[in-house]
Amino acid sequence: MHHLLLLSIIIAIATPLGAIPSQSGAQSAKQVYQTTKKFPLANPGNIPVHDPNIILHNEQYYLFKGGVNIPIFKSANVSGPWEKLGTVLAGDSIIPKTNRTRPWAPTTIEKDGTFYCYYTVSAKGSRDSAIGVATTTSLDGSPWTDHGVLINTGTGAGSGVWPYTITNAIDASVVFDRDSGQAYLNYGSFWHDIWQVPLEDDLLSVRDGEAPDAVQLTFIPRAKTKPEEGVWVSFRDGFYYAWFSHGNCCNFKNGFPGRGKEYSIRVGRSRSVRGPFEDKTGKSLLEGGGTVVYGSNHGAVYAPGGLGVLPGNNDSMDILYYHYLNTSGGFKHGVSLCFAFFVFELAFELTVLAGSSARLELSEI
Repeated sequence: MHHLLLLSIIIAIATPLGAIPSQSGAQSAKQVYQTTKKFPLANPGNIPVHDPNIILHNEQYYLFKGGVNIPIFKSANVSGPWEKLGTVLAGDSIIPKTNRTRPWAPTTIEKDGTFYCYYTVSAKGSRDSAIGVATTTSLDGSPWTDHGVLINTGTGAGSGVWPYTITNAIDASVVFDRDSGQAYLNYGSFWHDIWQVPLEDDLLSVRDGEAPDAVQLTFIPRAKTKPEEGVWVSFRDGFYYAWFSHGNCCNFKNGFPGRGKEYSIRVGRSRSVRGPFEDKTGKSLLEGGGTVVYGSNHGAVYAPGGLGVLPGNNDSMDILYYHYLNTSGGFKHGVSLCFAFFVFELAFELTVLAGSSARLELSEI
């Protein structure tokens, strides 16, 4: 398929989970199924995945996902078929924390011929977390070196350093300043939301580790819970875009959250990689702002989030990819993956494309 034609579709990828019960005080499955039709539908993409990360290298797509030892897949097309190459880690992470066998939310980048995979070791609902990193010089079968911890929260070396004392070290992503070349690690979740710290030139540690130059990217003031996580910062046409997940994701064993409380994908932008970021209305992300880009829709897509952005170029659009709860076959199905393709404009009229005709302007949201 011609590359430009491929960039005009949304692709979704499903994986089955166990049945999801509902309880009093939470939405029922039937209520959840009647979600808005405001957003475009997703289309199948033929691989089960959670917490996806995708990079394009030598005209091949490489997909990394949370799971045992961080599985890696490869395809010539973002819709597959996908070939499993192996895993990032040869065994458990060397970080001595819970779930070291099944790291979360990998993010892989390339710099000067070396690939860096940042991953999370944590347990749901816990702030005893860590972000680690592994490296390799080839994606096709070469072994990775696990360098261990960059950031600890809760326990471990450096966990007493601010802002690690108030944050949660999960969901790492990396962005480079277009002017200085400085690399920044974005991370965080519900505990004081999302933060950013500079990395050393080797990308294996935080610069000035005992007193990092940290800035906060998102925050919900005057709220008991602060359900924002999974940030990704991309760049287009002079602006940095901070994309993040807002709401409750994935674990619906105790029932569905109230309508609108589930995951949605939100965004703000800034001229500076360090922010402050503002949404379409001009509200700062530090004041609870964030333009909703994608949410539950058509009674089939529920709680989209866990996102990343694959950058385009002058001939192709940026790709926003994310997982969601696939309810098209009922509520015995779970986390899925889909891709949306975006055109960025300076007026912040961000366009979402699905298929050859479906189109959604942020001005309509």
